[in-house]
Amino acid sequence: MRKGRSSFVICVLFLLLESTLGRFVVEKNSLRVTSPQNLKDTYECAIGNFGVPQYGGTLAGAVLYPKANQKACRSFSDDVSFKFKSGAGLPVFLLVDRGGKLLNLRLINPFARLFFVVFLLSYRLSTCFYCMTDCYFTLKAWNAQKAGAAAILVADDRPEPLITMDTPEEESARFNYLQNISIPSALISQSLGEAIKRALEKPEMVKVNLDWREALPHPDDRVEYEFWTNSNDECGPKCDSQKNFVKDFKGVAQILEKKGYTQFTPHYITWYCPEAFILSKQCKSQCINHGRYCAPDPEEDFTRGYDGKDVVIQNLRQACFYKVANESGKPWLWWDYVTDFAIRCPMKEEKYTKECAEEVIKSLGADLKKINECVGDTEADKENPVLKAEQEAQIGKGPRGDVTILPTLIINNRQFRGKLDKGTVLKAICSGFEETTEPVICLRDGIETNECMENNGGCWIDKTLNITACRDTFRGRVCQCPIVQGVKFFGDGYKHCEASGALRCWVKNGGCWKDSQQGKTYSACIDDHSKGCKCPPGFRGDGYKNCEDIDECEEKTACQCPDCKCKNTWGSYDCKCGNNLLYIREHDTCISKDAISGVSWGFVWVIILGVAVAGAVGYAFYKYRIRTYMDSEIRAIMAQYMPLDNQAEIAVHGPNGNV
Repeated sequence: MRKGRSSFVICVLFLLLESTLGRFVVEKNSLRVTSPQNLKDTYECAIGNFGVPQYGGTLAGAVLYPKANQKACRSFSDDVSFKFKSGAGLPVFLLVDRGGKLLNLRLINPFARLFFVVFLLSYRLSTCFYCMTDCYFTLKAWNAQKAGAAAILVADDRPEPLITMDTPEEESARFNYLQNISIPSALISQSLGEAIKRALEKPEMVKVNLDWREALPHPDDRVEYEFWTNSNDECGPKCDSQKNFVKDFKGVAQILEKKGYTQFTPHYITWYCPEAFILSKQCKSQCINHGRYCAPDPEEDFTRGYDGKDVVIQNLRQACFYKVANESGKPWLWWDYVTDFAIRCPMKEEKYTKECAEEVIKSLGADLKKINECVGDTEADKENPVLKAEQEAQIGKGPRGDVTILPTLIINNRQFRGKLDKGTVLKAICSGFEETTEPVICLRDGIETNECMENNGGCWIDKTLNITACRDTFRGRVCQCPIVQGVKFFGDGYKHCEASGALRCWVKNGGCWKDSQQGKTYSACIDDHSKGCKCPPGFRGDGYKNCEDIDECEEKTACQCPDCKCKNTWGSYDCKCGNNLLYIREHDTCISKDAISGVSWGFVWVIILGVAVAGAVGYAFYKYRIRTYMDSEIRAIMAQYMPLDNQAEIAVHGPNGNV
C-alpha cells in the first residue's frame, strides 16, 4: 500500500458507507417479447452504463444463445456467424450469462460491510468489485459486438432485483475497447433468461423489441439536465472521458441553452471528513472549511503532487463561475470556462492553480470579484453555501436516486446510462422533449431516422401541392393535419385533411372543385365559409370532386319570355330577344329599348323635380327658423327693460291697494 493510503481509505470509507446506505436507482427500459406466444409480454431490463442505448427509439431483434462461451468472456472464433438462420432477417441479440459471484453490501451486517469495504479499498475498490465476476460486463459486450451482435442481453444468475452494469476502472480496459462499444446492453432477470433459453432449446424463434422511448421523461418543450463532474484531470480514464465530452459537446450545449431549449446545471460531488479525523494532517490536506468538503488525493499519494483540497477549491470555483454567469444571463459560459481551464491549467504541467484559473476567468470577461466572493474563505470554520447546496443536491429526490457514479448525467430528473459522448448524450436529450417540440438539431441525419421518408409514414398527403400530414419527430412520426400559409387543415391526419377557416381557398382551393374553360374560372370554395364546398350558380354537384354545368335552356329555368332565344354557355347562358327588344336577366323578360330610354329620361326628370322641391322646402324652413330666431332675440332684449316698468307700477299702486 502506498504511503498515506490508510488515511485515504478512512476518508473514502466514510463516503462509501454513506453511499451503500443511500438510495441508488437502477435506470430501466422495456423489453417486449413478441414471440413465442407463451412468452409474449413486456418485461423490465436494466440499462448498462456503457455502449449506446437508443434513447427515444426502439430496436427489434432475434435472440441467440451461444452453445459455447456462454458467458462471453472470450472472443468468439472467426467461424462463428451470428446471422439468424431462420430467415427472419432481424438483427441478433446475443444472450449471455452473468456468471461469477458479486456480494451485495446491503445484505450483510454493518460490521461485516465495514470490514469488506476496507478490504476493497486496500486493494483498489473498482478492480476487486468487478473481479468477483468471471469477466467485466463491458468485455462481454465487446466480444458480442465483435461477433456481429446488434445488442447484448445479460441474464442474471440469481433471483434478485436488477442492478446497473457499470464500467471498470482499469485504464487498459478503457483504452483497449471500452470507448468502442457501440451496441446497447441490458441486464434481464434470471427467470426471463431461463424462459428464453428453454424456448430456444425447442427450438423456437424468440423475437424481442428493446424500447427506450419511455426511458426518460418528456413532459414539455424544454429539457432540464445536470452534469455531475470533477475538475480533477489525474483520475484516469473517467477524467479523460469527462474532459473530452465537455470539449466535444460544448457547441451543441451552448446552442440549446442560448435558444431556450434546455436548462443546464453543473454539479460537483464532495463529502466530509469524520469528526474524529478533522485535525489530522491527511484530512486537512484533502478538505476545506474544517473537514466539511473533501475530495480524494488526485494521485492517491499524499507525498507528491496536488492534494484533494486543491480539487475541492477548483470545483468550487467552477460552481461559482456558473452561479455568477447564470445570474448575468449567460450560463453557457460555463462550458467555455471548463474547456479552457482543462487546456490551460492541467495538473501535469503544474498549472492547476488559482492564478491560472483567474487568468481564464478574465479572458472570458466574467466578474472575478463576484466569483472570489462566492468562493469565500476556504480555511474558515463555517459552511460554504454553494458546496452545502451541492451536497444536498447529491441526495436523490423523487425517481432520480442518489448520485453515486462519477461522472453522472441527469436528464429530466433521470440518470443517463451509456457511453458519455456527444452523439449518445444528444440523442438522450432529444428524447426528453415533448413530441413535435424538438429543436431542428434533433431531427438531423445521424441523430434520428426520418420515418416520413418511407411511404410518407402512412399519413395523408397531397402530392399535387406537396402537402403532407406526416411530421417527423425524434421518437418516430405523428400524422397531424398541417398549417399551410396560415390556413389550418382539419382531419384524422391519416386518410383525410381539409383546409378550414379564413383564407382557406388560398391553399388547394380549400379542397373544393375548381375548373377553367372558355376563359372563365369557377370555384366551389367560398372564403367566408369555415369549411365545406358549394358549387357556384350555374353548376350542380358535390362541390368537392364534381360540379357539372346546368343547361338552363334545356331545363327551361331561364330565358322563357316570348320571342326569346336561349343559348347555353359553360356556367351560364345567353338570352336574346327578337323585334329589337332588350332582355332583362333579373326579371327574365324583354322590353323595348325606346321604352327603356323614355322611362329612363322620365325617371331623370322626376329626380330633378324632386331635388328642386326638396330645395324649396328646405329654403322655406330655413327662412322660418331664421325669423323665429330673430324674434326670440328681440324678445330677450326687450325683457331686460320691461320688468323695471312693471316693478314701478307695482310700487305706485301697491299702497293704494291697502287703503
